[in-house]
Amino acid sequence: MAARPRALTLRMTRLFLLAFAAALAAQLSPAAEPWKLVWSDEFDGAKLDFTKWAVEENGHGGGNGELQYYVDRPQNLRVENGQLVIEARRESFNLAGVRKDFTSGRIRTKHRADWTYCRVEVRAKLPAGRGLWPAVWMLPREEKYGGWAASGEIDIIELVGHEPNKLHATLHFGGGWPKNQQATKSTTLERGTFADDFHVFAIEWERDEFRWFLDGKEYARQRQWRSEAGEFPAPFDQPFYLIINLAVGGQWPGPPDKQTVFPQRLLVDYVRVYQRVGAAGGK
Repeated sequence: MAARPRALTLRMTRLFLLAFAAALAAQLSPAAEPWKLVWSDEFDGAKLDFTKWAVEENGHGGGNGELQYYVDRPQNLRVENGQLVIEARRESFNLAGVRKDFTSGRIRTKHRADWTYCRVEVRAKLPAGRGLWPAVWMLPREEKYGGWAASGEIDIIELVGHEPNKLHATLHFGGGWPKNQQATKSTTLERGTFADDFHVFAIEWERDEFRWFLDGKEYARQRQWRSEAGEFPAPFDQPFYLIINLAVGGQWPGPPDKQTVFPQRLLVDYVRVYQRVGAAGGK
């Protein structure tokens, strides 16, 4: 019977030493370097800054059966009141023999800026209505691991207009279509929709982890992905560029219905890109 208090004392001593060792290891482990702003657009000028953005023009449907023609004209794409405006319009439009019933806008930083491992922060107000598909996302500068989605896709902001209070965070990876895979997580506003007011959307892309934030609160995290053509963390170990667009229709949202009012606008107050101090991989 006398051995029991002694055994208890030894157990308590062992637990104390383990806790002390864990605390010491936490103190000695290097803290993550702070994020440093490396690129931004506050949309304060009178027009789009073409040193930062390129405008896409096409009516190919984005591989998703989308219904819009992306065009470069003020009706669809402009900067006003300190905001980027991408406006989707219902109108008959014909260019280069391709006719569409909707027009919209799409811009990207390809050949101007791209990054590997970064934090992207966007303050934006999203449209609502069936058939609308606003997105802020990233594609690789080079398809090192193969065609979509073998080389990856990073979706920072994605919403379908018939669910105007639901936000999606997605990674696309794996092999080329149809062997592509995806991992998606979502969050829903407690009140109202993303069309009611501006929100701050962010993603933090590290070597072994992605984190998504809404108004400063983390709502999604991904640590598992794969590539058929490279070892982890492929395909997300390459430079990616930004894309902002407002699609109409497509396989996911479906076509607009009679209740969808046009024109519809995606408003962006700013886009800011950060990298860890001392990190490489951006330009």
